[in-house]
Amino acid sequence: MRTGLGYDCHRFAEGRRLVLGGVEIPHDRGLSGHSDADVLTHAIIDGLLGAAGLGDIGQHFPDTDERYRGADSIALLRSTVAMLAKRGFEVRHVDATVVIERPHLAPARERIRITLADALGLPAEHVNVKATRGEGMGFVGREEGVAALAVATVDGPDG
Repeated sequence: MRTGLGYDCHRFAEGRRLVLGGVEIPHDRGLSGHSDADVLTHAIIDGLLGAAGLGDIGQHFPDTDERYRGADSIALLRSTVAMLAKRGFEVRHVDATVVIERPHLAPARERIRITLADALGLPAEHVNVKATRGEGMGFVGREEGVAALAVATVDGPDG
């Protein structure tokens, strides 16, 4: 078994959709980024790549590549899972936290979990999604952006 840690953050931006874990969340602003700026899914991708020792999201899906402009991060997650599978890795579990002042994610949490589990090829009970606030502190607390952290566990060819 191997474990990887992923982290991502993006600024809020006018005129963008707020997408977290592949689910559009109603809000007055979305997140700025080259792709759909889904910080949660990006953190999970980085956690998976880290667990497999395969670098980071920027190496595989660079923001300098126009093919990824506006990309659906769930499609990138599916591609990452396939990349790991080709190398003999199997995803076992993901635990993730979104750090966001508002909106509250409780109404969408189960849809997010199911969407991520489907993309990961896992039963929903092997994916955990939590949310916390910045309590008015830092860029999250000032509602300037959103951050996410993820821990991914994989079974590897050497284990």
